[in-house]
Amino acid sequence: MEIGISMFGDLKFDKQNNSYQSSTQHINEIIEEVKLMDEVGLDVFGIGEHHRKDYAVSTPDIILAGAATVTKNIKLTSAVTVLSSNDPVRVYQSFSTIDAMSNGRAEITVGRGSFIESFPLFGYDLNDYNELFTEKLNLLLNINAIDGPLTWTGKHRASLKEQQVFPRSEQPMDVWIAAGGTPESVLRAAKLGLPLVFAIIGGMPEQYKPFFDYYKQEYINAGHDISKMQIATHSHGLVGVDGNALAKDYFPVYKEQMDRIGASRGWQPYTYEQYEGGRSRDGALFIGDVDQVVDKILYHQEMFGLTRWLMHSDLGAPDHLTQMKNIELLGTKIAPAVKKALRK
Repeated sequence: MEIGISMFGDLKFDKQNNSYQSSTQHINEIIEEVKLMDEVGLDVFGIGEHHRKDYAVSTPDIILAGAATVTKNIKLTSAVTVLSSNDPVRVYQSFSTIDAMSNGRAEITVGRGSFIESFPLFGYDLNDYNELFTEKLNLLLNINAIDGPLTWTGKHRASLKEQQVFPRSEQPMDVWIAAGGTPESVLRAAKLGLPLVFAIIGGMPEQYKPFFDYYKQEYINAGHDISKMQIATHSHGLVGVDGNALAKDYFPVYKEQMDRIGASRGWQPYTYEQYEGGRSRDGALFIGDVDQVVDKILYHQEMFGLTRWLMHSDLGAPDHLTQMKNIELLGTKIAPAVKKALRK
């Protein structure tokens, strides 16, 4: 099983100065963090796309291109690319360029977008939310698969007639579907034979098991090779030497960001009881010490049949030194322990 880290580029809010951390500072910290991920042997790094003042990253491909220049082995993926408000031709060109820069380590993870700021920003109608994604995914998959002139007809994007898209990746890149728990997303990924990553960030993870079973069954029903099936989860987490002390210090940071996001979505204020429930073995949070996180990864792998697990480690912008220690422990302690256990 692959083990990695995903991030959104959260910016720390300074209450005293009523301002966010500098994007310049944080983007350079992210590049340093990815370099360490590669050095300690993590398998995957993913970075997401947002268009808000509390996030540093609006163009994952640019961050990944920078990461390609300071890493040697780690896979580089978006987490996610909001394909509905992007141009699939440009998406392919950007990631095939990253693929060349990294000697074949680029992937694309696409989603419909749980944040919707990009739609008005780039001139798209939210009423077309589902149609946009379906159409643009079809175009992206065609570009990725067809090494030659492409003719394609669309409704929301200009059609193509005998057009070629360059540069080409040496092999078709993996295109992952990101899902938040809708049967439609699961069925789409299964029928197309695409890898699926679930965001499990709250509640009881076992409630998601029917979705994984549904994906596996429909993947088989569609005639795809079960040996090539890839399933991942992405969950909030942070690890420290003293897990309880880390969790206590991290709670105010975590709560502040959850409440900031929740204010626009009608959520109730986040509570310490929710946090501790999430940290329990049956909860969705991977916040604690090495042994706690190892045990929980193995529990989820057994429950879901995972081929990849991603810790989303920067919610609320824990400080750079905390993040570097988190990466070190994940790469040198947790990943080896999980992989050793799975080999038994």
